[in-house]
Amino acid sequence: MASWIDLTDATQIDELKASEGYSLIFKHSTRCSISLMAKRSFERDWEVVPAEVNCYFLDLINHRDISAYIAETFQVHHESPQLLLIKDGECILDASHSDISADEVAEVIANN
Repeated sequence: MASWIDLTDATQIDELKASEGYSLIFKHSTRCSISLMAKRSFERDWEVVPAEVNCYFLDLINHRDISAYIAETFQVHHESPQLLLIKDGECILDASHSDISADEVAEVIANN
């Protein structure tokens, strides 16, 4: 399995917004069992996501400000857990809770 890139600074979001290609953001509440289950489920199927996709992890408890900045930057409603697929600086997939799926991410990438 690839590894998560920790989101710890809002400038990383600015870089994602300006970048080309695909990136993924997983917003996780370390105090929520549903969020933990969604994360584990995603990681179990991680290998279907193309290797060139950078996968970012946001600890919502420690970085609420970055979570709010993500919602503002990509014009999405904040949820937890939440997965955003970014292509060329735009959010093309926003999923939360049981709708978070590595298979769906791979399918969206394959069809774009």
